[in-house]
Amino acid sequence: MSRTEAERVEPGASPSAADAELAVARMGEMSPDLRGCAVLTGGGEVLAASDAGDWAKAGAGFLAAADAAGDEPAKHVHVATEDGEAFAVREGDLAMVAVTERFTLSSLVLFDMRTILRDLVAGKGIPDRRAPTPPPRPAAEGEGDGEARGAA
Repeated sequence: MSRTEAERVEPGASPSAADAELAVARMGEMSPDLRGCAVLTGGGEVLAASDAGDWAKAGAGFLAAADAAGDEPAKHVHVATEDGEAFAVREGDLAMVAVTERFTLSSLVLFDMRTILRDLVAGKGIPDRRAPTPPPRPAAEGEGDGEARGAA
């Protein structure tokens, strides 16, 4: 179920904490090897995180280290160690940082992160998979009549 036009964020506007929480939840659904992730503003403020860790400091430090390695800010970062893998993706004025188990499919994780952030930045919102399912359709005309006739 997607959000209605009225619920969507204007392009260029900062997404709400609720949208950022949906983005984190969606990343968890898409990446079974995910240990945790967070959505950060350009200033390093945490909009949402999968746990209560210090994502602001760790995420900002990770991005700063990547930026120091080049002439321009890093668009995406991937570091693999024996203990796990760390990722960061920037899109507009947002960033997502994530940590996964070792040997995850890095191209898929980066693709998922980029897709989620693009939707947030564009104001498209994130599908709320937590929403209730639609009510059941009413029975078609004539259904159930057979039992009533047989009982008479």
